[in-house]
Amino acid sequence: MAPATALVTRLDAREPDYRVQPQNIEAEQALLGAILVNNDAFYRVSDFLLPDHFYEPIHQRIFDQTASLIRAGKIASPITLKTFVGEMDLGGITASQYLARLAAEATTVINAQDYGRTVYDLAIRRQLIGVGEDLVNVAYDSPIDLAPREQIEEAERKLYELAEKGRYEGGFQKFDGALRTAIDMAANAYQRAGGLSGLSSGLRDLDHRMGGLQGSDLIILAGRPAMGKTSLATNIAFNIAKAWRGERQEDGSIKSVDGGIVGFFSLEMSSDQLATRIVAEQSGISSYKIRQGRITEADFARLTDVAAQIEKLPLYIDQTGGISIAQLMARARRLKRQKGLDILFIDYLQLLSGSAKNGQNRVQELTEITTSLKALAKELAVPIVALSQLSRQVESRDDKRPQLSDLRESGSIEQDADVVMFVYREEYYLKGKEPRPGTEEHNKWIVEMEAAHGLAELIIGKQRHGPTGTVQLQFDAEVTRFSDRADESRLPDHL
Repeated sequence: MAPATALVTRLDAREPDYRVQPQNIEAEQALLGAILVNNDAFYRVSDFLLPDHFYEPIHQRIFDQTASLIRAGKIASPITLKTFVGEMDLGGITASQYLARLAAEATTVINAQDYGRTVYDLAIRRQLIGVGEDLVNVAYDSPIDLAPREQIEEAERKLYELAEKGRYEGGFQKFDGALRTAIDMAANAYQRAGGLSGLSSGLRDLDHRMGGLQGSDLIILAGRPAMGKTSLATNIAFNIAKAWRGERQEDGSIKSVDGGIVGFFSLEMSSDQLATRIVAEQSGISSYKIRQGRITEADFARLTDVAAQIEKLPLYIDQTGGISIAQLMARARRLKRQKGLDILFIDYLQLLSGSAKNGQNRVQELTEITTSLKALAKELAVPIVALSQLSRQVESRDDKRPQLSDLRESGSIEQDADVVMFVYREEYYLKGKEPRPGTEEHNKWIVEMEAAHGLAELIIGKQRHGPTGTVQLQFDAEVTRFSDRADESRLPDHL
């Protein structure tokens, strides 16, 4: 035999260079047979199984037509189905004969849900293969304008979509399951420092009003510029990270017992600016002195001690500006998976962009953003604190305390948020209204300034789980730090 002929023979003798996708025809047949014999079996799988989950095209068509008949209140059987399924080449038998064979060889309806889960899981595996193939093909032949980072984020989005789809435990549950969850929450509150069901903000009166920051809540922290929104957010983030205490579980993972692991998206300030602000808050040395180098040797020693404490905290900062809501969600999921995550801060909402759909105006874009953030909070089971700007109409009123209607593009923010809080400092507005010295008005202004000095109001305008109202805080403008006000009932009497 010539060498070329021998080579061709060897190539022809090789096994085909491909693999069959995951599938289980027998499970598909058993499930369809059970449904045809007893239509009640359909309701055991109808909340998670779709025609596309079947591997065989004939099975997709049978399940689709069966579902249509049953939902219309009709009986699905080999006789009623044969006119809808049509004729197909099934290896020598007709579609009518195939339906009859499925019913004749059907197993018990009790196994229907198990067969449905098998069909579903294999469909998810095939979709995973599709994501992987797309990832490889795009990486080989990527368009010029597609950055690798964008491909990674798109792959993560598809994988998390599959992760959300890959669940069949949804739907109704017995009330005792929800009851156990509520009891567990109460037990955690009992064991946690402060006796709170949510994460402690480190601010006594705010925690008392809200019971802590609750998992799955979208919390909007709003205010006009210079009110201290970012300062309050960094104060709370630091307090939570500082209080963090974790316990190792049997599977090797770390469970937060107190405090929490914090993610902070700083879309406006750089990470070093945010770090300088946090160091200033905790050291008591103003940030402008730190930036200008106007500090003593003792100040510097204090700064290094505070920095050494902060760098050990579970506080993660992303300073990327102008990111989309899809990118933010992908990065939050990645942080949760790799480091853990107990609370997420976003500074601030209006700097996020939507998916840029054609014809989408800013109100629609913000609706997409707030809806996505609420869904992300539920998915990750963590509170999300999103800062928001207020419209200028606040400035036109005599009483400049914010209201829900002052939220920019307020419809979606107010609707999707579980909690809306406003930061307000009367002192800021009084400073710009100083009357001419020596007048009666100036004397009155001095009294008002003394009363407002260092006072900040945190107005809870909406709260799904509790009362609204106002919490008074102490604000130190020198180091931009919020803290609890002294309890006057516990102060000594004035002489």
